[in-house]
Amino acid sequence: MTAPLEGRTAIVTGASRGIGLAAAAGLHAAGANVVLTARTREAAEAAASTVGERALGIGAHATDQTRARACVDRTMETFGSVDILVNNAGTNPAYGRVLSQDHARFAKTFDVNLWAPVMWSQLVVEAWMQANGGSIINTASISGLAPDPDLGLYGASKAALIFLTQQLAAELGPGIRVNAIAPGVVRTRLAELLWKDHEPEVAGRIPLKRIGEPEDVAAAIVFLAAPSSSWITGETLVIDGGQRLGATIPDVTAADFRAGDSAGDRT
Repeated sequence: MTAPLEGRTAIVTGASRGIGLAAAAGLHAAGANVVLTARTREAAEAAASTVGERALGIGAHATDQTRARACVDRTMETFGSVDILVNNAGTNPAYGRVLSQDHARFAKTFDVNLWAPVMWSQLVVEAWMQANGGSIINTASISGLAPDPDLGLYGASKAALIFLTQQLAAELGPGIRVNAIAPGVVRTRLAELLWKDHEPEVAGRIPLKRIGEPEDVAAAIVFLAAPSSSWITGETLVIDGGQRLGATIPDVTAADFRAGDSAGDRT
């Protein structure tokens, strides 16, 4: 059976660890050539070495336009196309209430989480996708879908990224599809503050009773990159184990149910 992404090439930003690295590995397993970027060349090359022979690591900070352009140029020279872009690089230096943040943290959050996806999308569209089509996938967050007292600025940047996904899908169709994924709490360094010291409690509030793994999110990214999702654009796919459903119903055994029924409590 032919791999669904055989012959295609993907760039994944922020791919030295976590969701980015898992996405790169998933795309590679699906047959794609993969370029992994990270802030340093050493980190990018080390990550690429774990992915496979069709993986290339390039040092390019997400907001550095000169390095980003060089990365796209080298991708074209090495593999001949840029069919998939995963805008995964993200940051959150602004944990806490919105009005406690300063301009430096505001600017860094929006530069990395919103401007970088715009810039990288511009570059790959100009280099390949405008003439040949492609798929762009943005890593948003469920924090962009509802307020959170400690993630307000981060959530605002991700809400803007979700809107940007819709806007670019409208502008770039029909040849280029643009979608986003919105993970919940995932076992990554960026999200450690949300789970590291109290994982059982966090997992207990999720219907599927566990926090996410990077591979859970990577599978969704591969799906959105593949031809099997060819009629999907402008959408945000939530991957959160049911976290947005809120507090779950306590476990009730069959014996509990029968006891309540016999007492006339069933409605």
